[in-house]
Amino acid sequence: MGWHGGGWLDEEAARRVDPQLLRRLLAYLAPYRAHVILALLAMLLATAATVVGPYILARAIDHYVIPGHEAWRAGDFGRAERMIAGATMVAGLYLGLQLLFWLATYGQVYLMSWAAQNAIFRLRQDLFAHIQRLSLRWFDGRPAGVVMSRVTNDIESMKELISSGMIQVIGDFFILAGIMGFMLAMNWKLALLAFITLPFCVILATTFRERVINAYRKVRQKIAEIAANLQESISGVRVTQSFVREDANLARFDRTNQENFAANMQAATLWAMFWPLVEVIGAFGTAIVIWWGGQWAMREYLAGVPWELAAVSPGVIVAFIQYIDRFFWPIRNMAMIYTEIQHATAACEKIFEIMDTEPEIKDAPGAVELGAIRGEVRFEAVTFGYEPDQPVLRQLSLVAEPGQRVALVGPTGAGKTSIINLLARFYDPQQGRILVDGVDVRTVTQHSLRRQMGIVLQDTFLFSGTVLDNIRYGRLEVGEEEVVGAARAVGAHEFIMRLPEGYRTEVQERGGKLSIGQRQLVSFARALLADPRILILDEATSSVDAYTEVLIQRALERLLEGRTSFVIAHRLSTVRSADKILVVDGGRVVEEGTHEALLAAGGVYARLYETQFKYQETEAVPADD
Repeated sequence: MGWHGGGWLDEEAARRVDPQLLRRLLAYLAPYRAHVILALLAMLLATAATVVGPYILARAIDHYVIPGHEAWRAGDFGRAERMIAGATMVAGLYLGLQLLFWLATYGQVYLMSWAAQNAIFRLRQDLFAHIQRLSLRWFDGRPAGVVMSRVTNDIESMKELISSGMIQVIGDFFILAGIMGFMLAMNWKLALLAFITLPFCVILATTFRERVINAYRKVRQKIAEIAANLQESISGVRVTQSFVREDANLARFDRTNQENFAANMQAATLWAMFWPLVEVIGAFGTAIVIWWGGQWAMREYLAGVPWELAAVSPGVIVAFIQYIDRFFWPIRNMAMIYTEIQHATAACEKIFEIMDTEPEIKDAPGAVELGAIRGEVRFEAVTFGYEPDQPVLRQLSLVAEPGQRVALVGPTGAGKTSIINLLARFYDPQQGRILVDGVDVRTVTQHSLRRQMGIVLQDTFLFSGTVLDNIRYGRLEVGEEEVVGAARAVGAHEFIMRLPEGYRTEVQERGGKLSIGQRQLVSFARALLADPRILILDEATSSVDAYTEVLIQRALERLLEGRTSFVIAHRLSTVRSADKILVVDGGRVVEEGTHEALLAAGGVYARLYETQFKYQETEAVPADD
């Protein structure tokens, strides 16, 4: 395997170039074909200016410079003046060609970049929108960093290809064809002699291509190892310092860094060898032109043939030297562009693989909008497993009446979180069905279902932005007054007002400026502000201190009136105040009832109480206001 742009690439995928994938990528350029055509025309003008330049210099030397010098020496000043005027005109033409080259190149780069940026913008938008629609199961087995690299680095590598790479290939082809055409037209024998070096350059470029691909694959792999090492070290810095492992971590990082250094030097060595070798081969071609062409030109001079009529003249030799120098530009470029095409094709394969992935959870054909609900929830003989052959829930049935508070308790891995995942339709069961107000959730749109639910998860996630933005994340249209009301209701207002800028304090990525408990309070306020008919709390108070939890419990007493709620909690106070407790074990509801009734039954719940809840009886509870 190899690393490219932050994601793992199959080595065979990096070697092959799939024309179908490239066509699919280029389809994103179709709406901007006018800009692409204009860029191609500009490229042709720039190519023409590049190819014609040496020919004009040859004409200037043979028809004006040398004859003018001879006329001056012979005392024919009138003819010498005419030659100077002609040379001046050709010099102006040459400068005009260079100006045309600059303008055409500017137009080519600007137009193609505009088209490519728009195409990549659309592709990145389509990819992000598709990722947003993919089911949670797709994300379960994929590191976030790899998914991010698809949207950023991989697409960026494709941008380089379509903005400059492909049009450069076309331009290089025309430059090669133009140079060969002019050289053959000026003197085909001398041209064929100069072309003797071409096979050696092709062999060198082919050999270099294979070796440099392997070298840079190794470089990307070592960079990936450095990134993984760095990420792990930064994430675990507290553990590292706690166990005084700084020196050991530094030694491990040093080994990885040394390997990366060696890999980069190997790649740099290849580059250092390739470019001079290309120049040496080009120098051989130039030497052949000077040696053979010089002798030929001298023989014609001694024979008295005027330079403007000679088969080989000083101007022809000068033009050939320039053509040979320019001849190797495209060959060098093509070696690089081929590597770009390989990497872009591999990136295309990964990106379009994502875009071709159908969401596992999607609205059924003819799905209807779920109207305002009362909040009745039923699970009927539900069997579900994240892997179909490994069920987590087995023929599970339960009922929650509208406005009822249901606590889910049970040992780790019993299936409590799976129940709420199915209720929100993040997954679909393999058997059975889930009903909300008697309607199968698979027959309604996901949006209409989830907009009537509020979810506070154990792993609290806050987005970059202000506290205000995070609380009204689900209802962007509400004003600050309503946000403050929701925060007051869950006991978050006081700590928010102590922040440097209150509700407009930036919380940074993942809420880095706030404690775990504060982040949970903000997410709780966010869920309540959404005014859901069904509220789901997945161990949402597990990291909140006892005092704060009591404040939340008091807020819930007022705010959950008329709402159906499912609470997964390890706190006795949360469980004890529930209208119904469902004890989940082995993927089934094994007990159901109130706190007192289940304790009296002496079953699974009673054992959980003895091992998990009993010692919370002594937690301090603040007095009522």
